[in-house]
Amino acid sequence: MKRKVLFTLLGSIVLSLALSDPSTAQSDEERQIMADLRILQMQTQELALMVATLTKALDDMALSVTDQAAVNRQSFADSRLLVDAVANNIRVLREKVDDTNVRISSFSQEIEALRVSIPRFPVTVDDSEVTESEGEQVSAPSPEPVLPTNPGISPQRLYDNAWADYSTGQWSLAIAGFDTYIKTFPRSDLTDDAQFYIGETHYNDGRFANAVIAYDEVIVSYSEGDVVPEAQYKKGLALDRLGDTDQARETFQAVLDSFPDSRMAALALQALNRLNRP
Repeated sequence: MKRKVLFTLLGSIVLSLALSDPSTAQSDEERQIMADLRILQMQTQELALMVATLTKALDDMALSVTDQAAVNRQSFADSRLLVDAVANNIRVLREKVDDTNVRISSFSQEIEALRVSIPRFPVTVDDSEVTESEGEQVSAPSPEPVLPTNPGISPQRLYDNAWADYSTGQWSLAIAGFDTYIKTFPRSDLTDDAQFYIGETHYNDGRFANAVIAYDEVIVSYSEGDVVPEAQYKKGLALDRLGDTDQARETFQAVLDSFPDSRMAALALQALNRLNRP
């Protein structure tokens, strides 16, 4: 009985010692630490995966931004070219509008010139139309004086033929016709107009240097003519088309100085403002 109690007591003591053994407690702590480490490792792996995913996303974004920047640069360059093209078209259109305004003004002047310069032909009466009344003979009235004409053609017809060629774009024929008119009728009221339209013909045909020469002839040889302001203005346009901007500015300024109250002065001012724009 005593042995049994002793063994029981010893077993209790051993069990107590076992339970109170620091090595056992340490093992539990190590296991807990190991478990925590495994959890941390898993979390680290997950974080590493997230970092890798974010890094790839950032790389993709950077590549996309780079590509977009290249596209934007190309788009900007294309837009700049488009803007330049539009600006050039606007410049050409403005010149055409100016030309149209000049032509409208010229038409009104030409109509008046045509009215004044239409030749009056003599009225002839056939012998059969001569009658006698109460012994008196009735004769035709004396003819009014007429302008000297080229054999077979009147000044107006010659000018109209040249104008018809000009209106239909037959530039060579128009120049020849106007030149013939000037040589045949050098003192006609339309001679300065004919010289002006020689310049217009060269201008419309793209021969701007020849146009400048023809306009200068109007300015110098017909300085009192009513087309001088237009010739001066159109000379400026021709110089501008030749790329001689400085001379064009001087010519437009000459229109403003010499003919400040004319409609050409307003057009010259517009042209100057256009040339002075940056």
